Amino acid sequence: MSGVVDQIFVLGKHWLLGYAPVSVRPLLSAVLSVVPVLVAFPLLFAITTVLERKGLGRIQNRYGPNRTGPFGFFQPIADGVKSLTKEDIVPDTADHVVHLLAPLLLVLASFLAYAVLPMGRNMVIVNLNAGVLFFFAVGSLVELAVFMAGWSSRSKYSLLGAMRAIAQMISYEVPLVLASIVVIMEAGSLSTVTIVNMQTGYTGIWPHWFVFTPWGFAGFVLFMIAATAESNRSPFDLPEGESEIIAGYYIEYSGFKFALFFLGEYLGMFATSGMAITLFLGGWAAPFSFLTWIPSYFWFFAKLVALSVGFIWIRGTLPRLRMDQLMNLAWKFMLPMALLNMLTAGTWHFMPVGLSRWLVCTVMVVAPCILLGRGLARKKRFQVRRYQFVE
Repeated sequence: MSGVVDQIFVLGKHWLLGYAPVSVRPLLSAVLSVVPVLVAFPLLFAITTVLERKGLGRIQNRYGPNRTGPFGFFQPIADGVKSLTKEDIVPDTADHVVHLLAPLLLVLASFLAYAVLPMGRNMVIVNLNAGVLFFFAVGSLVELAVFMAGWSSRSKYSLLGAMRAIAQMISYEVPLVLASIVVIMEAGSLSTVTIVNMQTGYTGIWPHWFVFTPWGFAGFVLFMIAATAESNRSPFDLPEGESEIIAGYYIEYSGFKFALFFLGEYLGMFATSGMAITLFLGGWAAPFSFLTWIPSYFWFFAKLVALSVGFIWIRGTLPRLRMDQLMNLAWKFMLPMALLNMLTAGTWHFMPVGLSRWLVCTVMVVAPCILLGRGLARKKRFQVRRYQFVE
């Protein structure tokens, strides 16, 4: 019975395809695979926005949305109606075509990334042999969309905000990719399905997730920090900070176009979280062997919600970084750590199984982390602040 529940969406798709003519089955199969993604993740975006505002309100000791609908849970509907009815203002000197295409390309790139994410057993839109490569390739379209938004607005603030955003995204995309290479080295494949299948085994009740290894844990932490910066989430939200450069590259956007940027940011956050789950957290695999009777897609979305809660918690806790701090972290800490972590993964692979492998690889991860952290802290000069007019 549990197997039927686990595969209910796959069985339902095949049942519907059985009633279609043979000539249209490939097209109908693609539609039936894509439409649930187009519905589920925007719905998750709407739920996440209201929960994030309520969570931040609780963290900051204030009320969140509480007027629209019961407990304020109709706030996403009100925001959607407001975005659709607000005036779409475009500068006279702007490139109107590029100005329109920029938010559309951003949302399209975010949706394309879901094509290779296994959201359950036998639940992946396209099982590519180079699925991880495809994910990062379509993710690079986001930088193009950001540049299009800043350049087409014909505003110095927009252009400066776009340049700052692109510098940040490129800087953190390097450690993001390098952090995922350790999993590819261990799995010997770029297929996301193969990577998840390698983590579905158990020793007793404990899973064989890559995060439960020294190189896997370090890779996961580096991946999530870089994913936070790639998604322009706090504390890396300098490109769109009101106090930094007046909302950045989308300062000249209003109405529904602005809502598309907002949607694309959250879809990108969900996509990178889904890739982190696929690479390090076992994908759709259960956390314990005695919980495998629960449907696989439940575990994928449960992990996705847990990571989203982590993003919200960090946003409500940490202050925004300065630009020099942000770039120093990327190039002077995360990049060397990602490269050294690749060496650690290679050492883990060739050493014999046992306690010595754990000790050696743990030292290879912890020691550089401490030394690189001290190297960054050594350059800071803290002085006692003196107040002239205070007794």
